Amino acid sequence: VSLPCLPLIARSKPKTHLATMMKGETKEDHKQQDDVRKGNIVAAKAIADAVRTSLGPRGMDKMIQSGQGEVIITNDGATILKQMSVAHPTAKMMVELSKSQDIEAGDGTTSVVVIAGGLLNCCGQLLNRGIHPNQISEAFQLACTRATEIMREISIPVDFADREALIKCTTTSLSSKVVSQSSGLLAPLAVDAVSRVADPLEQSVDLNNIRIVRKLGGTVDETEMVEGLVFTQKAAKGAGGPTRVQNAKIAVLQFQLSPPKTDIENTVVISDYQQMDRVLKEERNYIADLCKKIAKTGCNVILLQKSILRDAITDLGVHFLSKLKIMLIRDIERDEIEFICKTLQCVPIASVDALRPEKLGKADLVEEFATSDGKVVKVTGVAKPCRTVSILCRGSNKLVLEENERSIHDALCVVRSLFKKRHMIPGGSAPEMEVSTQLMEYAKKLSGVESYCVRAFAEALEIIPATLAENAGLNPITIVTELRIRHAKGEKHAGINVRKGIISDMAEENVLQPLLVSTSALELATECVRMILKIDGVVPTL
Repeated sequence: VSLPCLPLIARSKPKTHLATMMKGETKEDHKQQDDVRKGNIVAAKAIADAVRTSLGPRGMDKMIQSGQGEVIITNDGATILKQMSVAHPTAKMMVELSKSQDIEAGDGTTSVVVIAGGLLNCCGQLLNRGIHPNQISEAFQLACTRATEIMREISIPVDFADREALIKCTTTSLSSKVVSQSSGLLAPLAVDAVSRVADPLEQSVDLNNIRIVRKLGGTVDETEMVEGLVFTQKAAKGAGGPTRVQNAKIAVLQFQLSPPKTDIENTVVISDYQQMDRVLKEERNYIADLCKKIAKTGCNVILLQKSILRDAITDLGVHFLSKLKIMLIRDIERDEIEFICKTLQCVPIASVDALRPEKLGKADLVEEFATSDGKVVKVTGVAKPCRTVSILCRGSNKLVLEENERSIHDALCVVRSLFKKRHMIPGGSAPEMEVSTQLMEYAKKLSGVESYCVRAFAEALEIIPATLAENAGLNPITIVTELRIRHAKGEKHAGINVRKGIISDMAEENVLQPLLVSTSALELATECVRMILKIDGVVPTL
């Protein structure tokens, strides 16, 4: 009876051994996947913590030193992360996240990274409790969709003709910058600049039509908008040329006013004085002929493009132009030509044979102005309609000047965001707290793991008010608790007033920001976190 059982016992042993091996391998794989996820979360959180102290009006500035010894002082999240030397691939994703927010909205580059850091923190806690990454990812997407709906509900419609409302939004954006004390000047300047170049029929504004020109010297308060052009190059007046021209007819030249060179490298041997005189005479006649052809068109101002092959103009050419009372501005960069032609409504002239009076631009006045650090040339009174504008950006030193330029760019982006999505919401962490409160209620209607993950998403958004309070030197626990109570009572616009250190109605305090900035930050942060959650292995390549 025992004989038939022997083969069964013999077969059962290898099966048990194989099952044990498979179970061991699976356990090892899970451990490796968890380690990769935890490593990714730690790396991304390290980036978020690095910029967290820069959030809000009371945020601290960062001093960045490059390898060449250049120093940048800023609290703009995108600038800080762009200058960082990051090696970890997931940390690089956070840098790209900030860059995406900068392109989409232009503001909220620090907020988006801080929100992503808060969401990753709660992801780590959910993973430790054994919840599958895919379940967390799906629940986060659901919570994000609901959050953007809530923000839209509490938003305030804005009319683009209401200049005061636009200025309030722009002032909020500038309040956290180094140049915040000049927000009274920069905010209206940004609003007016975008209003000039905006097309009412389109839902977007091309900021390439606004040219920011930096000039060292003076103070931030000397920054101004010019309806026309500003050049940091001074007028060439070495031979007594004019520095002020009224009723200007402007030619944008892309050819050289200097003797031509041969295509191949060669040597000309001059053996006597007669030959030398002949060469000089020919050169003189050639340049004189060019200058006469230019003067014949009625042109009295020349914008000469910089040349890399040979001198754009010789001293002889400058002399002839000054005799003909033609103002010369040389070394115009190639990438500025398109903007100049759009402003002056003229055509760039590539050869002397293409010179025509109809190709010239017109302006009421071209004048050279003295500044504390050299001279600038302003072209004003350009022909209508002019859909471009120039901003002359000033600063007492290089660091302030660069930060002023970045702040103006952010302010312009805020006005553009309002143009794209014409709604604004209160600032001071009011929308994040309202979303958090409503998501908590929404989570109660859901069941199972989904409800748990949505609640965790809601709690993660409280990192914004907690960080704002912490950076302002307030007690984050007390402030967040009081905010939670206020929003539970229905005070949708209650936020942190960091200047007074209390909680107040942000709409009444005129602390407003574009809806696009907040919704874009939330959507991009959620998308980035979901992507990080889906990674379970890092594959190195040669």
